[in-house]
Amino acid sequence: MKKKFYITTAIAYASRKPHAGNTYDVVFADAIARYKRLRGYDVHFVTGTDEHGQKIETYAKEAGITPKAYVDKVSGEIRQIWDMMNTTYDTFIRTTDDYHEAAVQKIFRKLYEQGDIYKSEYEGMYCVPCESFFTETQLVDGKCPDCGREVKPAKEEAYFFRMSKYQDRLMQYIEEHPEFINPKSRENEMVNNFLKPGLQDLCVSRTSFQWGIPVDFDPKHVVYVWLDALTNYITALGYTPDGESELFQKYWPADLHVIGKDILRFHTIYWPCMLMALGLPLPKQIIGHPWFLSGDDKMSKSKGNVVYADLLCELFGVDAVRYYMLANMPYAQDGVITYQNVFHCYNTDLANTIGNLVNRTVSMIRKYFDGTILPPGTEEPVDGELKAAAMQAVQIYTEKMDAFKCADAVDAMIELARRCNKYVDETAPWVLGKTEETKPRLQTVLYNLAEGIRILAVLLKPIMPETADEILKQLGTDCADYDSIGSFGGLKVGGQVGNPQPLFARLEEEKVMADIAARTAVPEEKTEEKAAVPPVGTMIAIDDFAKVDLRVAEVTACEKIEKAKKLLKLQLDDGMGGRQVVSGIAQWYQPEELIGKKIVVVANLKPAKLCGVESQGMILAADCADNDVQVIFVDRNMPNGSKIR
Repeated sequence: MKKKFYITTAIAYASRKPHAGNTYDVVFADAIARYKRLRGYDVHFVTGTDEHGQKIETYAKEAGITPKAYVDKVSGEIRQIWDMMNTTYDTFIRTTDDYHEAAVQKIFRKLYEQGDIYKSEYEGMYCVPCESFFTETQLVDGKCPDCGREVKPAKEEAYFFRMSKYQDRLMQYIEEHPEFINPKSRENEMVNNFLKPGLQDLCVSRTSFQWGIPVDFDPKHVVYVWLDALTNYITALGYTPDGESELFQKYWPADLHVIGKDILRFHTIYWPCMLMALGLPLPKQIIGHPWFLSGDDKMSKSKGNVVYADLLCELFGVDAVRYYMLANMPYAQDGVITYQNVFHCYNTDLANTIGNLVNRTVSMIRKYFDGTILPPGTEEPVDGELKAAAMQAVQIYTEKMDAFKCADAVDAMIELARRCNKYVDETAPWVLGKTEETKPRLQTVLYNLAEGIRILAVLLKPIMPETADEILKQLGTDCADYDSIGSFGGLKVGGQVGNPQPLFARLEEEKVMADIAARTAVPEEKTEEKAAVPPVGTMIAIDDFAKVDLRVAEVTACEKIEKAKKLLKLQLDDGMGGRQVVSGIAQWYQPEELIGKKIVVVANLKPAKLCGVESQGMILAADCADNDVQVIFVDRNMPNGSKIR
């Protein structure tokens, strides 16, 4: 009988389009799920969307649609991105699914009837974006300890879960199960910051909004988000307090919850206490992975530094994006993702190291042996070095994947590819192919290379599944069992390689960066914002607005930028000596339409380069209906350089 492995991601909040950092969650979990299947496990992989709460109710109201219509759209978009990333989930749960809502109501009632939930009144500080209550002592500089935003006083009748009742039991469990919370630094954070100071009872219902699962015996209350959201891990398996389904009996407890570090408290304190109250075993392990930073900062739409997975995939391909994410997120420290970094990783690791290795090996087998994989001939010490390196790579990869350290596993894999390339240089097969006397040696070299690549392809299957399949196809083999890479030599002789096709065409930096600049120069089309975020942006103080220096300027010259279809280069008379601005408005304006017009320029914006052309500011334009953008022109009589107040 196969061993079972139940893995979940945190369910994505259906408030807006997920960025690359959110997407890492499901890609990481998918790599683990694929690896476990490759090792022969019976895997069940659950992901989904969290769809209730005050924030969604507010967004839907401002968008002029019902909350259900709102979350239908955003959940659909999230699922589309998860599918685009080639993730192999078994269940995509939505907290608006009828079966989940019914199970949550029964769970709430069970906990109430056994005395673990009671009615009282809540008064404290509330963070709307996080949908969390905090005491004054939990605030950081008077703000939300999780997101750093402003909190506001809140008071209302509410039901509470007796979390304090389970504090000692949870502390004992953590002490007896050191593998429960990972990385270890996360465990220390939870114990020292929350458990040792003492747990407070948890608010689990609200009356100040309606978009939630009603408490069936007190319908003016809706179930508060965390009891609703966290229970998806058991309701997705068919659990209800009335009885446990076969699926639940088979897979629970979860072997691994994959979550971001920002929601660790909810999963390692709230969730275990709820499970204890329900009399259910706790998940075996919870990983609170770090964040992807955009450059040096956390991704934020208000900061304009958000990187989206779908755009990355359009530029580099799905497997390349999966590779970057899994290779560049350390186990316990934040990773960095930028377009520039993904580009360099693509050319270096994928085009040069892996792609070139496969292409030239398959090409040489076709050239020298008519595409037939022949048995090894004469051996030399360097062959043993390659074989040892391959077996070491398999060993390290296995150890790291078993410990859910994907980035370290990818390092071992790419090191094998580098060692194979070094072996090519050491053996010079193009020289060996010149005479018949050296053909036996050439047979050894090309067999060893082909076998090294086959091992590489098997290791790649959880990381870049489509690329792995293409490599095996070009090698002409279907020998991809994990057991087959336990020793060197599993590639059968006599097989025929396929046609050598480039796996990753090398990209030109100038063209890629121009494409990125053109796609990101204009604020994104607001299709998702109309339904996914409030029409009003982040509120700022008058002091913040006063920092923006808006000036009247006249367009004296304008031209298109070569290799950048969406960019125009404008020369402006701003009354202060002149400046050059690059703007992504080429699809809406011809250069001659703008010359002589007076516009508004942000005069104190830090200069930036777009497609290698310096832009010394930004012109104001409006996003209009039907994907139209209109530059804001001002009266011809306004003097150049006039400050707009």
